[in-house]
Amino acid sequence: MHDQPEHPSILGETVAALQAELGRDLQGLTVERAVIGLFFSGVKLSNGACGICATPVKAIPESVCCPSSAAAIPNAGKLGGIPAGEYLEYLKEGRPLKNALGIAAINALSQTCWRMNPVRAYTIAPTRDPLNDMSIPDDAFVVVVGALVPYLRMLKKRALPFGILEKDIRTLKEDEMPFYIEPSRASEAIGRADRMIVTGSTLLNGTLEGILDSAKPGGEIAVVGPTVSMLPDAFFRRGVTALGGLTCTDADALLDTLAEGGSGYHFSGKSAGQITIRKNSGSA
Repeated sequence: MHDQPEHPSILGETVAALQAELGRDLQGLTVERAVIGLFFSGVKLSNGACGICATPVKAIPESVCCPSSAAAIPNAGKLGGIPAGEYLEYLKEGRPLKNALGIAAINALSQTCWRMNPVRAYTIAPTRDPLNDMSIPDDAFVVVVGALVPYLRMLKKRALPFGILEKDIRTLKEDEMPFYIEPSRASEAIGRADRMIVTGSTLLNGTLEGILDSAKPGGEIAVVGPTVSMLPDAFFRRGVTALGGLTCTDADALLDTLAEGGSGYHFSGKSAGQITIRKNSGSA
């Protein structure tokens, strides 16, 4: 039995939006290449579009030995040439690595939609930091979900109270532990946060919707990371004000980097660039 539902609602709604927008074009797209890297997994489609997703290594307890780890991705070596639509079906299986490949395919298909129709009710802008437009007043309580190093560094320099929610406290530094929020206080902290910065990996592990359900009405919420480089409508409907993702500029170079254990430090500004997605002013 798997704890998460077959189709988390944000992913389910995004898949439906992709299927509606691409129509028959989706049927002609295949996954040309797939890579499962140490930090990120990615796919390249037959039209050249590419998408990546965080690799959920910690969610694969069976990866401790070869015979049992084979169940995590049983068709390894045969991931190319598969219709892109089949990758979307991976999301129904509840297997962590297949979920990652399914989300990577969503991101590649989202890139395809943006190429076909760049006019949207939102703006996709290149950026060095998706939080450039998020103002943080001195009296704002900020919650960071995930060990997002650049933002933790920024908030520590600000020298004002904030909170950190993180499943693995081993990823936090000693001077960050005073800001750590115990799981029993998570909902209360989320509910009073004026600003939230949430790792996109919460979409992969099935916790994002619960976080958004508990969020303070009217607060600003940025969900960041390559995992959420996708059609944003389902996020916006749940109160997210900005997505910070990436756009692929060289698919093969990006996947080569992932295959060699590369992280964002290795591909950002080289084979991929950062983007921020925000609703246009006046959009419903």
